[in-house]
Amino acid sequence: MAAFNMFKLSFFLSLLSHLNQGLWPQNQNSLVIFPPSCNSIECPSFDTVEVGNGYEVRRYNSTEWISTSPIQDISLVEATRTGFLQLFDYIQGKNKYEEKIEMTAPVLSEVLPSDGPFCESSFVVSFYVPKKNQENPPPAEGLHLQTWKPKYVAVRQFSGFVSDYNIGEEAAALQASLAGTIWSAAIDKSHAADHTSAYTVAQYNSPFEFDHRVNEIWMIFDLEE
Repeated sequence: MAAFNMFKLSFFLSLLSHLNQGLWPQNQNSLVIFPPSCNSIECPSFDTVEVGNGYEVRRYNSTEWISTSPIQDISLVEATRTGFLQLFDYIQGKNKYEEKIEMTAPVLSEVLPSDGPFCESSFVVSFYVPKKNQENPPPAEGLHLQTWKPKYVAVRQFSGFVSDYNIGEEAAALQASLAGTIWSAAIDKSHAADHTSAYTVAQYNSPFEFDHRVNEIWMIFDLEE
């Protein structure tokens, strides 16, 4: 079964990488590059609130996400792979309604870091639920639905492949760029109140794509309006 799942994953990601070739528009009103995968598959919509020195703040609308249970692992890469396979089976029809659901982007990995370098961290992997399924997303054993009310997200974008070595550095760089801003205080207040993850990794590309890779560090927070 594991080998069959890996075959399905490889086939899908190979197909996705071909769909994405040649699509690379630049959003002139944003600090970041628009992910090419969002031209071929659905991504959640957002408004850009502020572009700062090394960060962007976005406001995402109310959305639904399908998420794994917490995965305990020392590796974000391995935990994301484990969660991706569970969610890929879900969209292929392994759900209560036996309904196939379109693939979306990004794949999110929420990170609750461990206290030490050789201790397991906790990861929750999520897929965005397409708009046409958001009113009644099918439930599935071992997965749960997350309903986001409108959320603010501080974002740092970086290229290349996500690894267990660069994620901490990118998250620290985002935190440093936000230091002294109103957003930093809002993030601290929101995380203290909700005990949310330290940060989230958003991945937009297939592992078979080597050029124009787009990854993001997210720090998700609420803001009183």
